[in-house]
Amino acid sequence: MKILLFGCNGQVGWELQRALSPLGELVALDFDTAGAWHADFSRPPALADTIRALQPDVIVNAAAHTAVDKAEAEPALARTLNAEAPAVLAAEAASAGALLVHYSTDYVFDGSGSAPRAEDAPTDPLNVYGETKLAGEEAIRSSGCRHLILRTSWVYGTRGGNFARTMLRLAQERDRLAVIDDQVGAPTGADLLADVTAHAIRAVGSHGAPTGTYHLVAGGETSWFGYASHVIDFARAAGLPVTVAPDAIAAVPTSAYPTPARRPKNSRLDTTRLRQTFGLALPPWQSGVDRMLRELLT
Repeated sequence: MKILLFGCNGQVGWELQRALSPLGELVALDFDTAGAWHADFSRPPALADTIRALQPDVIVNAAAHTAVDKAEAEPALARTLNAEAPAVLAAEAASAGALLVHYSTDYVFDGSGSAPRAEDAPTDPLNVYGETKLAGEEAIRSSGCRHLILRTSWVYGTRGGNFARTMLRLAQERDRLAVIDDQVGAPTGADLLADVTAHAIRAVGSHGAPTGTYHLVAGGETSWFGYASHVIDFARAAGLPVTVAPDAIAAVPTSAYPTPARRPKNSRLDTTRLRQTFGLALPPWQSGVDRMLRELLT
């Protein structure tokens, strides 16, 4: 099996390099990869040339425009990266009979209510990022290619910046913190996304598991306030010089931190279909976050 991975140096792409390697020959590319193969998503036609030259059995797309607020100011670029480029991947996958794996987001929903969204729930994105990611999904489905669209949320990794790193820094710099408490989701590790992706690719190839759209997030739920409190409590117990006291972390509404892009308050995703189809148990979000923190603090 030959696997072509786009976006190999991002948080998810970095973990995918590890998780996908045992499945076969892996060609891992990023937008600035030197050499004959083009992987710059701002130039979608060049992606087609790369796919035709490499002739992969599986295409995994971990590249995207993920700067949610910045997308509001550059919608054309966001659409190119999140919709037009995936459309090219899908067309080439359909032509070659390859499987396309693509990552999407809870931002395709409006974030209303408190129930977890199933895969077939009505979509209604609140911002440019969500709109362009939804357009990418629709282009993939309409292409007729075999595909796995994996929607996720609140992704973190030990590589690069993330919410936990920010909280660890602020907890050592400030006496008081204010963190949003009315947005709820499940912090999901890039390593979990990569491992489940590898499992799903193998299940589709070896056992004919159904393709389509799946929700993939860690188990349980929390708010950003709950996430921050968990991180800081862990750091304090690990002996990090935390200056903020447990009772000095204030829970505040989304309106306390206005942003260019509107955020969904309900980021809960129902993972029943994925768990039942692939026979998986998704660990609670705390276990993944704790593992990340142990790596960051040692």
